[in-house]
Amino acid sequence: MGQITARLPDTVMEALDAAAKALHRSRADIIRQAVERYLEDFDDLSVALERLRDPADPVLDWERVRDELLGADQAERRQGDRSRSGG
Repeated sequence: MGQITARLPDTVMEALDAAAKALHRSRADIIRQAVERYLEDFDDLSVALERLRDPADPVLDWERVRDELLGADQAERRQGDRSRSGG
């Protein structure tokens, strides 16, 4: 396992120490988990950006999608109302 050294502002160190104490974990554990989560988010964001830039991936219009979903939901409700009323 590798090791790094980083300089952090005093306020960040104080918050880190408070979190470590509250969680009963070491500073290193909290920093390691924070970096892992950051990198996971970075990977997710990278994939999302690649998909946005992909001309073969269709871009959906939010207004149209919302209207279609709401229309389908309303149609299902009407169908359920008819079934319950015997019609």
